[in-house]
Amino acid sequence: MSYRAPVEEVSYFLKTSTSLPSLMAQGLVDLSFDVVDAVLDEAGKFAGSVIAPFDRVADKQGCTLKDGAVTTPEGMRAAYEAWSEAGWSGVAAEEEFGGQNLPTSVTSALTEFWNAASPAFGICGVLTLGAIEALTAHGSAELQHIFLPKLVSGTWTGTMNLTEPQAGSDLAALRSKAVKQADGTYRIFGTKIFITYGEHDIAENIVHLVLARLPDAPAGTKGISLFVVPKFLVNADGSLGARNDAVCAGIEHKLGLHGSPTCTMTFGEKGEGAIGYLVGEENRGLACMFTMMNNARLAVGVQGVAVAERATQRAFAFARERRQGKAPGVEGSAPIIAHPDVKRMLLTMRAETDAARALCLKTADALDRSRLLPDPIARAAALAEASLLTPVAKAFSSDAGIEVSSLGIQVHGGMGYVEETGAAQHLRDARIFAIYEGTNGIQAIDLVTRKLPQDGGDVVNALIADYRETAEEVSALNAPDFGHAGPRLAEAVDALGRATRVMLDRVADEPAKALATATPYLRLYARAAGGAFLARTALAAYAERAAGATDPRLAARITVARFFAENLAVEAKGLEEVVNGGAGGVLEAEAVLALG
Repeated sequence: MSYRAPVEEVSYFLKTSTSLPSLMAQGLVDLSFDVVDAVLDEAGKFAGSVIAPFDRVADKQGCTLKDGAVTTPEGMRAAYEAWSEAGWSGVAAEEEFGGQNLPTSVTSALTEFWNAASPAFGICGVLTLGAIEALTAHGSAELQHIFLPKLVSGTWTGTMNLTEPQAGSDLAALRSKAVKQADGTYRIFGTKIFITYGEHDIAENIVHLVLARLPDAPAGTKGISLFVVPKFLVNADGSLGARNDAVCAGIEHKLGLHGSPTCTMTFGEKGEGAIGYLVGEENRGLACMFTMMNNARLAVGVQGVAVAERATQRAFAFARERRQGKAPGVEGSAPIIAHPDVKRMLLTMRAETDAARALCLKTADALDRSRLLPDPIARAAALAEASLLTPVAKAFSSDAGIEVSSLGIQVHGGMGYVEETGAAQHLRDARIFAIYEGTNGIQAIDLVTRKLPQDGGDVVNALIADYRETAEEVSALNAPDFGHAGPRLAEAVDALGRATRVMLDRVADEPAKALATATPYLRLYARAAGGAFLARTALAAYAERAAGATDPRLAARITVARFFAENLAVEAKGLEEVVNGGAGGVLEAEAVLALG
């Protein structure tokens, strides 16, 4: 089945539910929607015609390793070269380094398109962008001059080297070491695991960003430094020099993302150490890496949206064609899309996907405001909003990718369980999104322990007030098209408000209870916020219909918002009960935990 990028849906959301029109009107974004729509349209065509066709081949062939060199699947290199030559690799980078400096809300949409077409392909660009952002924010002028133009053009790719065999999410346990040399360079020694695109054949050089410790570094995360370690050293004239001692020792055999090489990297295996260059200050590497990680977390949320969208499109197409049994109002054998329970599954897939996309785009919009607004107070408020929404967007959207893909298999029935239909691949690919770039449990902990307490809870309470206002607007319409969406959404927002007060108290006084109920709280937040974001878009669609517009997509947007409020946001009250009373069942479970 071919992939059709949801260009019009993304464009409509950007126009009606983000600050992008206001930023354009103020001259803070030097774009028009004619340009944005053209970019989205061209990206969608490229994703569907160039990237998507080899995704199935990439899944079947996988990657191979021989003598330290990785060969990617057939078509991967040609697609990457076409992608970078078309300029897509530099859409988010600063213009001084050859980029286009497009708003994050727009580049997030493009990230969705690449990853919907092939998540194994799309993740490479995500990591390169992260390297670009880290070097732009923290690299010296010399490092920027050497590495950024090549990364921005796509001639070189970037990686992020954090995890080690003994240290998964616990960066304090890192053992890789760096030894300073007389010439100002460093020699890097150590092993990193789960390094996406750590070795490949699609670009001429790979720029590794590596966390390591200096010999006299403080213990824990305060003693970590960040280094650039290129696969090939770079000569003074910019040409490639000698091979660095950074080698792929193995690739993982994974559940999904087969077209993406996940490598074990060894640095300094030959004895003298891999040559690296310090990024930022010594022992301050974690702050530099978090620049890369925070944006990567949003991108992983977008990956969840992408695979959910692809699975939804495939399920709808199958349900329209597959005929089986009798359905109400249909004579003879009916397409399964006519069966009420199949309708419910398809609507769930569409509503979850659209809500996840809304969460990611609203997070990206807050990041845009944090960088572009002229008032420093307004920028700080937008950054606090983006910080709070990022763990929600990453966790909820990556969960949505898994849940929607699983529903897609269910829609296909037995045919979904076999590989020929392609439905199973989406679930296999999506499963990693809830794990990498910080597991979703870590996202929930980050939300309740670090993000909710911002400004004494004022940040989260202001956002909840916005969600409540949207629910009140829907209720005030009293329009049949919205059904009971207004009251149901209001109930979800009220549940979120009450649960937030509970969590703020617990973070201060009962941290163990806060940690035990962090994940259900995050899902509760997503149910209320996602419903509000969909309702905001639906209100814009309703206004257009009231003014005489007849585009059937307007009615569809209202229907999706109503379905989410009436069928999914209602989970909020149950999740509130878990937040209120579920901690004891977790913390007092030694009888079960002892038995295993």
